[in-house]
Amino acid sequence: MSAILQRVTPAIRAKLDASENALRRRDRDVALRLAREAASLAPDHPETLRQVAAALSTFGPSGEALALIDRAIALRPDDVQLLTTRAVVLEGNGNKAAAIDAFRQAHAIAPTSISSTYNLGRVLSKYGASDESLVVLDRALAMDPNHRGARATKAEVLRHLGRTEEAIAEHRYLISRDPHDINVWSALAALDWKKFTEAEIATLEGLERNASLPVEPRVRLGFALGKIYEDRARYADAYGVYLRANTMARSQLPWIAAAFSGQVTSISNAFAEPIRNDDTQLGAGTIFIVSLPRSGSTLTEQILAAHPLVDAGDERMDVFDVIAAEGQRRKLPLARWAPLATHEDWHRLGHDYLERAAKWRGDRPFATDKMPANWLWLGAALAMLPGARVVECRRDILETAWSCFCHLFARGAQEFSYDFESIAAYARDYDRTMSQWKSIYPSRIRTQVYEAMVSDTETQTRELLAFCGLDFDPACLRFYEAQRSVRTASASQVREPMRKDTARTAKYGALLDPLRTALGLPLFTD
Repeated sequence: MSAILQRVTPAIRAKLDASENALRRRDRDVALRLAREAASLAPDHPETLRQVAAALSTFGPSGEALALIDRAIALRPDDVQLLTTRAVVLEGNGNKAAAIDAFRQAHAIAPTSISSTYNLGRVLSKYGASDESLVVLDRALAMDPNHRGARATKAEVLRHLGRTEEAIAEHRYLISRDPHDINVWSALAALDWKKFTEAEIATLEGLERNASLPVEPRVRLGFALGKIYEDRARYADAYGVYLRANTMARSQLPWIAAAFSGQVTSISNAFAEPIRNDDTQLGAGTIFIVSLPRSGSTLTEQILAAHPLVDAGDERMDVFDVIAAEGQRRKLPLARWAPLATHEDWHRLGHDYLERAAKWRGDRPFATDKMPANWLWLGAALAMLPGARVVECRRDILETAWSCFCHLFARGAQEFSYDFESIAAYARDYDRTMSQWKSIYPSRIRTQVYEAMVSDTETQTRELLAFCGLDFDPACLRFYEAQRSVRTASASQVREPMRKDTARTAKYGALLDPLRTALGLPLFTD
């Protein structure tokens, strides 16, 4: 029993244990109720404070959770469990840098603890410190070679670093220990790994048809099998299993197209005219990369990142975080506070963005900020940073839409992607909004067409670099040699020379006619 639980009654311990078990079951309402009941019996005990904070943090950002865990730490400043919970709360509140510092502090107090070591390695991986994460995870695995969390995270880090064969080996080790680990099978399929045996495929098929499994693992199995079937040219089977998996995912992740479209309209209306910021050089060297998902944004960033004057930011939340923080300060959504903002406000927000970006940027004069969903916030981003430039990545819309449908995004991301009508509605909102931004800022936004980049890489690369204010460097044509962490689903592809065979939809023929109809495209003709 943890020392932190000393000097509480058996009744309080029972409630704390029951709350913790409810958290493991993801029953957060029960967990919070039981934690508050325990806290009512011992309101100043660090463990009851910790448990309430832990339960609260599962509901999203919480100032109360942070205040409670800080009270607990004031009572026991060197308790690793308390420090770890504080790190989790900070992470949930969006304070990434403070969360990493808290995980470091917990690990410094207990450097031989497998838990604190793994947690530090995990959070370093999550926020892009891949090289350091790998060192910490190897330390955890030296303590316990069979720690599944550490080994699975290491496999993901190796993928980010382009060490694909090593990542596959880690996944195969995990499968050898547990052949029914659905998450590992899913990760292997996502690595473009084609060496599944018939027996392994049969095992996955049996699991996918098992209606007694929870929805989430069946969804993962469906997406993995779809990829495997497509790699084997079994297109009808792939289409069928993707359809089942997406239908199940949609049942768990509802998305209302009309509500999202209304939000898009309100933001567009708030930025109908260009906003003046007298410091025209503010943000110079910042290159925003936006797109629909699966449209070549990772490739575009990889090409730019190969240039010696460019730092690659990968997928960043800094634009959203600045907007959200201002909204919290004003207690208004963006569409309502933007018309009230003064030139001084936009100047202040621009400096806020640059201060946040300075935490990950090096000393190079240019930096990419690639977040596809930032297309919605470009009115604000360009008002904050009049010196910034935007590269909008586009790809054939049918290829883009089908690629979205075939990809299982992280929970809570791209929730529009699980049915054809929603994908089409999202694409229409994207098109009309990008048309508005380009009409307002014609010289600050470049449309980079994926197919053009593939067919004439050097010409397109020269034009892309010139738009960004960069001289041509031949290293950009060898983008696949760039040594950096890539955290997106395209991590393996951008480690290879330019692929010219990425179009997939024609292979499915008329099977994709429902998607073509949703997108307003002609039906398939042989």
